Amino acid sequence: MADTYTSFVNSPIGGRLAGALGLPQPTELRRYEPDAPLVPGPVLLGGHGSAPLAVKIGAILAIDNIPVLSEAGSHKLGAVVVDLSEVRTPADLETARAILAPGLKALGRHGRVIILGRPPYEGHQDAALGAARRALEGITRSVGKEMRGGGTANLVLVADGADGAIESTIRFLLSGRSAYVSGQVIEVGANGVASAPVPAAWERPLDGKVAVVTGAARGIGAAIAKVMARDGAKVVCVDIPAAGDALAKVANGIGGTALQLDVTAADAGARIVEHCARFGGIDIVVHNAGITRDKLLANTDEDRWASVVDVNLLSILRMNEALLDQAATGGLRDGGHLVLVSSIAGIAGNRGQSNYAASKAGVIGLVRTMSGDAALIERGITVNAVAPGFIETEMTAKIPFATREVGRRLNSMSQGGLPVDVAETIAYFSQDASAAVTGNIVRVCGQSLLGA
Repeated sequence: MADTYTSFVNSPIGGRLAGALGLPQPTELRRYEPDAPLVPGPVLLGGHGSAPLAVKIGAILAIDNIPVLSEAGSHKLGAVVVDLSEVRTPADLETARAILAPGLKALGRHGRVIILGRPPYEGHQDAALGAARRALEGITRSVGKEMRGGGTANLVLVADGADGAIESTIRFLLSGRSAYVSGQVIEVGANGVASAPVPAAWERPLDGKVAVVTGAARGIGAAIAKVMARDGAKVVCVDIPAAGDALAKVANGIGGTALQLDVTAADAGARIVEHCARFGGIDIVVHNAGITRDKLLANTDEDRWASVVDVNLLSILRMNEALLDQAATGGLRDGGHLVLVSSIAGIAGNRGQSNYAASKAGVIGLVRTMSGDAALIERGITVNAVAPGFIETEMTAKIPFATREVGRRLNSMSQGGLPVDVAETIAYFSQDASAAVTGNIVRVCGQSLLGA
């Protein structure tokens, strides 16, 4: 659904009026286009101490011929990247201020800020070190709320030894793929992976992969299927028989296949495996199918509660039994990727959505647990989730006007996201280049002011 207000304030007359009245002025976001540069300007790159991650990032930027600066100067910057992986005490945080203060002043529209550090509590009992490392999250989230012009700020925590596995994450956060991702923390290397393969072409990082997307007939699911296909994957689009026509249209439009089934059926996982046996197996599974049956908890009956939990959570557990069966020819292959769709409702809760929030919080618990499963780590399977905020879909278009406008504006970007924003984050999780990225819950919410 079009955001008429955002379009209006980005017009000459609307912009002047909004400025005079002190109204929010959301900027149209920079989203991914195949021929666009990774970042629209030079990158200010610095750090504390020897800044080993900055050295890695400099090499990545050199591949794309992106100018790298050590001082802000008079240039209009496309991004500011600060490596704070070697901070040892809170006093070292002065480096962040010294680089970010001039860098933010020089940052252009649609700019990016990336701060890099180490996991705060990993492998030490040093109180000052833990405090300094944890402080980076406070800096990042605050900078995200200060960003203007459609800019974002995110934190990447890189485990010791995983420096060689950061490229997919850096490219995602610098590019237009992360347009609606801000104030987030992404961990790299929690599974012990020290390096990751580089795709033949970053424009098609999923070439040759087989991806299964549930709930693919419309909305976010259809966007996921389209982005997966754009990035090179063969997509199996799954949805209920009642959505068969819409499902076929999506599948035909991207050169994929359609599979009609109810994800709550006892044999749903087995049917997906059987369907994918013709491709030799699956590389990516996106558990996107979900429903809402909203009601105040005091008025929620057993059927309304059970239906939501069954579709949104229990079906994933049942399907995974078949999808992760190593003996199944059409199951998830070693080195594969599981991506689940949660919601900020599962983090912050939402009035009248106790059943939905329970199911989406359960998805987060599932990701946290599965990502630490030794058997899955041994097989090289990653498990991550996205948690969408206010996304412009047919469902949100039916929300009453006043409530819809509050939902749109209650984030650092003062606008709703698009289904493609969720899809881009899922595609990033689905790359083999993201082999070291597991156990993450990334909110695609424009840094919503609700929740943690």
